[in-house]
This record gives sequence, C-alpha cells and structure tokens, in this order.
Amino acid sequence: MMTFNKKLENIKTYEAGKPIELVVREFGIEPKDIIKLASNENPYGCSPKVQKAVVEIVSNMALYPDDSMTKLKNALSSRFEVNDENIIIGSGSDQVIEFLMHAKADSNSKILINSVTFAMYEIYARHVGAEIIRTASEHHDLEEFYTLYKEQNPDIIFLCTPNNPTGDAIDSSDMFEFLDKIDSDTLVVVDGAYMEYGQAKDKSKKIEPKTIVERYENVIYLGTFSKAYGLGGMRVGYGIANEKIIKELYKLRPPFNITTLSLEAASVALADEEFVNKSISLSFDEMNRYEEFASQQKIDIINSFTNFVTLCLNEKQNSSEISTKLLQRGMIVRDLSGYGMNAIRVTVGTHEQNSKFFELFAELI
Repeated sequence: MMTFNKKLENIKTYEAGKPIELVVREFGIEPKDIIKLASNENPYGCSPKVQKAVVEIVSNMALYPDDSMTKLKNALSSRFEVNDENIIIGSGSDQVIEFLMHAKADSNSKILINSVTFAMYEIYARHVGAEIIRTASEHHDLEEFYTLYKEQNPDIIFLCTPNNPTGDAIDSSDMFEFLDKIDSDTLVVVDGAYMEYGQAKDKSKKIEPKTIVERYENVIYLGTFSKAYGLGGMRVGYGIANEKIIKELYKLRPPFNITTLSLEAASVALADEEFVNKSISLSFDEMNRYEEFASQQKIDIINSFTNFVTLCLNEKQNSSEISTKLLQRGMIVRDLSGYGMNAIRVTVGTHEQNSKFFELFAELI
C-alpha cells in the first residue's frame, strides 16, 4: 500500500467556491439561471481593453512566455514607485504565499495568523509541518497579535487587510506602528488582495508598497489581479519587498509560471484605471443596498472594505442549510461554517444579481 508524506494527513483540501458548471450538473439548472456570488470575482468582468489585447496575441501561443516578465514588472514598478528588483510575479498571490512559506518556515516554525482569515495561510504552513498560532479575535487586533508575537516568537506573521472572509481592514497608521515593533528576522506578510477596494472606501486603510520597501527589510506586500481587475481566470498575483526577500523567493519560482496571455492581460488591466475605479464605485453603491437589507432583516453585517459582505446569522438560522437551499435555487454564496462562523459571505454583484439574492434570502429566513 502506497504511503504519503505524513505532513499531508492533517491538511484539509481548500474548497473553492462552487463553479457554475458543477451546479448545472448537480441540480439541472440552466447556466443562464445561475448566479455566482461566492468567489469575490469582479461582476463587471475585466477592462474591454484587456479582452482586445488578449485576442490580438492569442495566435502566438507556440512560444514560451517572457520569463523576465519585463512588461508587467515595469508597469507595477511605475505604479508603486519601486524597482523591478523589488517585485516577484506569481500564479495568483497564493503562489507567492507558497514561496514565502518554503523560503522561511519548516517543521520547527510557528506561523501567526488571525482567527478567521484566508485558509491558504494554514494549508501552506502545514505543507512544511509548521505550527499554527491563531488569535482569539475574529477581526485583526494588533495588540493581541503583538502579545502572541512576544510569547510565541513566530517565524511568519500574516496580516490580511482588508481581511478575507470578514471584510474588515487595518488602519495604515496602526499597521506601521505594529511593524515598527517586529524584529528583522520575523517575516511579516501584508496581504492586500482587496486593497484597491479598501483604500477607495477609506484612505486611512491604504498601505503603500513603497513605504514597506523603504522602511522594512522583513515585510512583503502582496497584491492580485483576481479581484478589482477582474482577472480571476488569468491567475496573476505579485509580491513587493526588498531585494533580499525577492532574491530568495526566486530560488523557488518555477520557470514560465505565468502564461503569455496572463502577462499581457495584467499589464493592460493595470493601465486602465478608469475601468477599475468605475467597477469599485459600482460595487460600493450596491453594498449600501446590502446594509439596508441587513437592517431590514435584523441581521448583523460586518462593515466591509472589500467587494463582498459577511452576513452573520442568529441562533435560529443555520448558514450551511441556508447556503445549500440557495444553491438549489441557483444562487452560489460562501458558507463560513468551516471558519467557525454561523455566517455567509456574499460577493457584491450587479444590481440585478443582488436583487435576486435579496429575494431568495428573504424567503429562506
């Protein structure tokens, strides 16, 4: 009988939001009647300029991608006022998280994360056999983080702001005050996957990668094109840090880890700020409707700095049951019971999609 690495025994497989194709097969619902509000994708898609650019280069698929990724790196370095040497590109920002874990942690390491946060931090930590230290608070409490840091001496600290799956965010002043107190041998990962939304809603939440590069030799900022830029299907993320960290990560990066289409799409998407700003604005306009709906239904809603909302249910309601019933009606949302919360996370969709969610959800509760 074949045996496998024992470190895999306690790892739970990450459950992505159900794809539309699976719901079609399981429940026999027509694709046009299914609304997916589970994976925090941009409901307005990507910039039309991206679609045009991808079509123009699709005939050049026989050659490997530009492994130097010069065009995208130059675009990012210009946007964030850093050098190309401060940037690494990953197949989604979660690939950069995997690089970081293997570069810094092993079976003797401790990883400090928030009580409720992105599941891949723990999964990648378990890949290397590291111990997970969690806060007690659902929202990022930096005083609690610092207390645990002093007690546990972790090798890596993950700070997700705005946080997935709750939507809360850390003030930049509080973040930098915290980072100032961390020793230079502890790696701190500032995951800004939803930063475009957070800084648009409240400038006090904005974390500048340039500031991180200039002030800290032990901190890396992560970003992605999967959310605000509408390129979830292209899988492009990035890390920005001092050159020493980036050089170590490059030892783990496989060649050609980003496709030609993905590199072109991300480069063009980054340049079309008008499209991104418009989709963010529309998202927050629709979020106001969720807040009004939650108030009407007497449901707690977490103040969100992202493109999703977390609805916290009461003791008479069950998030798993409600999520399943919504799924059977063609509405895909994210059940957060796996995070220890009786709550559902809902991507803020288009006006029509959100109206349908309000209708179905009101019926079920």
